[in-house]
Amino acid sequence: MHDNLVSKPTPEKAPEVQRELMSAMAVGDRQAFEQLYRLTSPRLFAVALRMLRRHAWAEEVLHDSYITAWNRAASYNPALSSPMTWLTHIVRNRAIDWMRGSDNQLDELDDDVIHSDASDDDEPLQRLQQDSDAKILAACLAHLPAEQRQSLILAYYQGLSHGEVSSHLQQPLGTIKSWIRRALDHLKSCVGL
Repeated sequence: MHDNLVSKPTPEKAPEVQRELMSAMAVGDRQAFEQLYRLTSPRLFAVALRMLRRHAWAEEVLHDSYITAWNRAASYNPALSSPMTWLTHIVRNRAIDWMRGSDNQLDELDDDVIHSDASDDDEPLQRLQQDSDAKILAACLAHLPAEQRQSLILAYYQGLSHGEVSSHLQQPLGTIKSWIRRALDHLKSCVGL
């Protein structure tokens, strides 16, 4: 049923593929779980990292979130939300629980400390490449119109669904989808993909 889903689906097909994988997970299909993880974990990790600001904490929260998703897959209702929205809520709730824990209180850290913790294991050449890539991406983002940039940031850095971005910006859903699609097209050409 989902064996043909190994490759990354198009953005238009992603919710449908995710719903199919959630249904298979609900009956204990481990391959469906693995495929859902591969498709959704980068975005969900970004949500956790954005909230927690520490790589190790975000990894821990992501791990806990997927265990919760596996255990509660049968309770997922596609009529209420998309799989990505459901998973994002699990990650957000886990991150909030993590921050409330007495041993995990977030300290006020300066940005240099945050970034050095996340990249201590990297080789200097890898760090240089990552810094270079980040600068290129930042320059490309700066050339986007404000509404496209804001929509893209809300969707990909904050982990909001298109519907949530639409509500947040008080714009029609079709407009939000169009802004995000145009922004992604611009970024692809700008960074040379």
